[in-house]
Amino acid sequence: MSNANSTILLIARILLSFMFIYSGFGKLTDPAGTAGMISGAGMPAATALAYLAGLFELVTGLAVLVGFQTRIVGWALALFCVFTGVIFHSGTVAVPGWPDAALGWINALNGIMLMKNFTLAGAYILLATVGAGAYSVDARRGAIAIAA
Repeated sequence: MSNANSTILLIARILLSFMFIYSGFGKLTDPAGTAGMISGAGMPAATALAYLAGLFELVTGLAVLVGFQTRIVGWALALFCVFTGVIFHSGTVAVPGWPDAALGWINALNGIMLMKNFTLAGAYILLATVGAGAYSVDARRGAIAIAA
């Protein structure tokens, strides 16, 4: 793999890790909003699941950042993105008492979030396929790199 490709993969990993590190830390320090979404989706143990999601996001985000177990983490995040997109961002949002104009805006935003999740899933599948590149823990450990 060329130095240029390894540098590009490093930049991509940094960009792909930021959202999950930030989001995971936020869920761990203040899980209430996420617990509300989980509860609203009809799932049990909302607070516990919010903490688990936060821990998952923080750990996998850090793993992507440093390039550790990148192929496994890439697939795990791709599945996470699809799962959370379908569970939390598909369908319409109805908030009792909100004006129709506000609900239209919220539903449009929800659709964008669904597309964002699917797009990120594609990026994580790509990362799982090509690996972390030369500037990674995986490379130092001797993990196989496919990208050329």
